[in-house]
Amino acid sequence: MILTVPQDDALYPTLGPQVCDFIEQNLVFGPGDLRGQPAVLDGETRALIYRMYEVYPVGHAQAGRRRFKRVGLSLRKGSAKTEKAAWIAACELHPEAPVRCTGFSKAGEPIGGPVADPYIPLVAYTEEQSEDLAFGALRIILELSTLKDDFIIGLERIERKKGDGKAVPLATAPDARDGARTTFQHFDETHRFTLPRLVRAHQTMLANIPKRRLADAWSLETTTAPEPGTGSVAEATMEYAKAVQAGEAKDARLFYFHRQADDSHDLTEDAGIRAAIVEASGSVADWSDLDGIVEQWKDPNADRAYLERVWLNRLVRSTTQAFDPEKFRALGKPRPVAQLRQITIGFDGAMFDDATGLICTDIVDGYQWVAGVWERPHGRQAWQVPTEAVDALVRQLFADFDVWRMYADPWLWQAWTAKWAGEFGRDRVIEWFTNRPLPMAAALENYASAINEGRLSHDGSKDLVRHISNARRRSIHQRDADGRPLWVIQKDRPDSPFKIDLAMAAVLSWEARTDAIASGATQTKRKTLVPSVFLANGGSAVDVLAPATP
Repeated sequence: MILTVPQDDALYPTLGPQVCDFIEQNLVFGPGDLRGQPAVLDGETRALIYRMYEVYPVGHAQAGRRRFKRVGLSLRKGSAKTEKAAWIAACELHPEAPVRCTGFSKAGEPIGGPVADPYIPLVAYTEEQSEDLAFGALRIILELSTLKDDFIIGLERIERKKGDGKAVPLATAPDARDGARTTFQHFDETHRFTLPRLVRAHQTMLANIPKRRLADAWSLETTTAPEPGTGSVAEATMEYAKAVQAGEAKDARLFYFHRQADDSHDLTEDAGIRAAIVEASGSVADWSDLDGIVEQWKDPNADRAYLERVWLNRLVRSTTQAFDPEKFRALGKPRPVAQLRQITIGFDGAMFDDATGLICTDIVDGYQWVAGVWERPHGRQAWQVPTEAVDALVRQLFADFDVWRMYADPWLWQAWTAKWAGEFGRDRVIEWFTNRPLPMAAALENYASAINEGRLSHDGSKDLVRHISNARRRSIHQRDADGRPLWVIQKDRPDSPFKIDLAMAAVLSWEARTDAIASGATQTKRKTLVPSVFLANGGSAVDVLAPATP
């Protein structure tokens, strides 16, 4: 099954044949089994390049200019997407490559020429991956090709020999002086672009494309099918393409191509799995180890959802995700919350170099909202959560609401949780250690059930949805009374930039609500100590009694 935008069959002149010839005559394969061998384009890659380099015909108001300013390719794992992008980048950078229309022949065919002073950012999702993705592939391809003497090839940039153009690796948006200079840009593995800074960088860099009109700048995104509900750039681009295809949005400058296996294949049989892989592969099937891929389905411990996503290129939720992100996102129903409502608070986080979050839950109807979140800014080293800001917010919440219970994971926050318990009551501020496997597993199962059954709602916070989507299951090799396996949550790796602290805080807040309801919270009125006056000279607060309302 193929999703392509636009769907019209109109024929446009294209520089594609010239670009393909340039690649096969001058470039080589990058890292892998064919490293250094002359580049050979399969039929589908050639067809995609033809489409990417379509131009408006003679007689059109924009004759000779690129038809598409934004291109998105969604292809299965192992389709050499990064290598394809590196070949394109090499052409866009070279001082003689035929990548822009400089005129037309008598037959109306475009004549290709190079870009003047190209600036090419190649964007990866982390600095660590910059070398492994398109920039690293481009560097190796040029070093091993006959074009190597046309460039100064470094670890941090690749420049034309005369200095009039360069390609650079990036993991964030270009700075102000570079932002207006982009002539071509590539975003690699956009299903991993879920962090707010990467989403913002993508939006900012797309907005930079029109700035160099004479350069006819454009943007390329490559990805494998994203995990649904994660809020990734890949997911947003696909949704946008579908909206354009359905006529719900208009964008004549978008070219989007997605190939996946349809739902007719029987994935319980080897033949069905093989047929599905072939359909999702296109031309890639000709040189893929199909038998080896099929064998992966036979492993009893295999994550079949993951295999389906990466090899069949389907949008499938991974079985390692702790919660269903699509269901959770659908529960977003933002609304105001009245003061003095009975609420519970969940608190989780680190003190240094990570993230901390506070989630509130309305006891009566189970509405959750993000009261506060602090995440280490990108690029900051030796960062610490602003403890005074956290403390001020906690105090404000106790002032504004009837906080029945606050469950706080005290790791590195023991002094603060003890202080809050002393001021607001030890029956209200409770240290809830998340490193206890059995209680944690029970709380997680309770929260997952609330999501699946639609018993909670939330403020639609993108940060909360992102942290929920990032949470991964880890089995604790124990079972509950009904024999079901128990699990806890973790990041995808210890040093992962994909945080889960708000997810943990949401679970703690929900568990506090569950316990509060069991204690009769919604039926009981009580007086609450509210720290209402803070002395300007830094002295102690003056406490007053105020009635709490359910």
